[in-house]
Amino acid sequence: MVGGSDLMKRIPHTFVIIGAVLLLCGVITWIVPAGEFDRQVVAEGGGTEVIVPGSYHRVESAPQTWQILGSIVEGFKRQAGIIVFILIIGGAFQILASSRAIDFGIKKFLERVHANRLVIVGSMLLFSLFGAVFGMSEETIAFVVIFVPLAISMGYDSITGLLMVYVAAHIGFSGAIFNPFTIGIAQGLSGVPLFSGFEYRIVVWVILTTLIIAFTLWWAARVKKNPALSPTFEIDSYWRDKMNEAADVDAVDSGSAEEGASGKRKNIGAWCAFIISSIAAVLFAVFYPRMSVSVGGASAEFILLPFVAGAYIIVSFFALRKSYLYYILVNLAFTIIFLIVGVLGYGWYIKEIASLFLAMGILCGMSCGFRANDICKEFLSGARDILSAALVVGLAGGIIEILTSGKVMDTILFGLAQSMEGWGKGGTVSAMYGVQTVINLFIPSGTAKAALTMPIMAPFSDIIGLSRQATIMAYQFGDGFTNMITPTSAVLMGALGVAKIPYNIWLKWWWKYLLLFMLVGLLLLLPTVYLSLSGF
Repeated sequence: MVGGSDLMKRIPHTFVIIGAVLLLCGVITWIVPAGEFDRQVVAEGGGTEVIVPGSYHRVESAPQTWQILGSIVEGFKRQAGIIVFILIIGGAFQILASSRAIDFGIKKFLERVHANRLVIVGSMLLFSLFGAVFGMSEETIAFVVIFVPLAISMGYDSITGLLMVYVAAHIGFSGAIFNPFTIGIAQGLSGVPLFSGFEYRIVVWVILTTLIIAFTLWWAARVKKNPALSPTFEIDSYWRDKMNEAADVDAVDSGSAEEGASGKRKNIGAWCAFIISSIAAVLFAVFYPRMSVSVGGASAEFILLPFVAGAYIIVSFFALRKSYLYYILVNLAFTIIFLIVGVLGYGWYIKEIASLFLAMGILCGMSCGFRANDICKEFLSGARDILSAALVVGLAGGIIEILTSGKVMDTILFGLAQSMEGWGKGGTVSAMYGVQTVINLFIPSGTAKAALTMPIMAPFSDIIGLSRQATIMAYQFGDGFTNMITPTSAVLMGALGVAKIPYNIWLKWWWKYLLLFMLVGLLLLLPTVYLSLSGF
């Protein structure tokens, strides 16, 4: 068995891999002819800019030289939101980690729940459903830092923790049922009734989710039996050391054992945090009482936030009476609840989610009795630990910038579309799947890819008598699966960075299993061509 350190020596560093891809893309701009499609803004998909079919034309070449280095700066601009989000998450959770509340909570949880498999199955079902229905993606980064130490505390590895959250959500994303960011946009641009054909997509989601849960349980059992089998065994020492540092967590079990100035400061700080957060929760509930949730073609508006705010105040009060540690855990739990409510009902995205976790970190620091300087020091420590992940995200953004500035992105897209002519229905839908998979390596954004490809693919499918729904599903699979390995995915790099898993280790371990899921995707795609399915 090859250990983690041996793999690190044999496989280039993540920065080296991305640097090589940057140079390769620069070379491509000298070889591939420059070309562009005309574009127009359409009402479908919320005013998305799409390609005009048949409008491809050659333009003046723009080979990249020194711009390769400049693309790194542009890449950071492109991914600025994700980068800042990662740094804030790292800083906020370092404050939380320094409180040792997570260690305390994990210990109490494992004392009460002995069925580790139920934890894996339950969490994966939830995240997969969120990915399939609401397109959960970036939000998973915030959960990785919770589930990775949980997985390790149960005797597994960081890969298991990543499978439980990030991979589960992206398998759900691949088998999307009502995802508005992929299915919704693609169907709108293709002139297909919104979210039609969901019956077969439910079957697809069930199959894919069942497979990833079974795979995760198999892998977790292997690691449990032989921890050294994991390629991250040595790397996971970071998390195990964190656990060892918290070995004396029983000393602060109830919080009542602390006396003197430190204990008094914690009590005062925790009550101040409670009052401030309660006032904020009430104000949000008063000004934003109604939320609107859309699932498929149906939407509903109802009042929920006031009840959540009320529950937070009541539960926090009783938790705080018992211990500041319990109060911090309640804060964490309701942070996740507010995140879900905000994303589903109020359209929250990176800015709002980052603000929420930053507030959680500050409240946690106050509850621990930290002074302002102490909170800042812990935050900077966490941001420093996660900085490498943020840098990777920015560097990966430079790849897209080079291809776009070099005016070869549209040429590559046009050539791939042209290559599928004369393949027949089954061959064409398979080729579309392959084309979308290749494009996803360069354009990981599902919405952007839909805007680029569907105006071409949908009319092309009409010419050969292929259902537009089948074309959309080829796009859906091609967009989803390779997001879990492409270095241009900011979400992947962010999740790996938070989990402390180097990209090269992840790629070497996951690619062969991902190929199996991609093969399953192809098998699930073929019935859309040869069978009579509702909505197809």
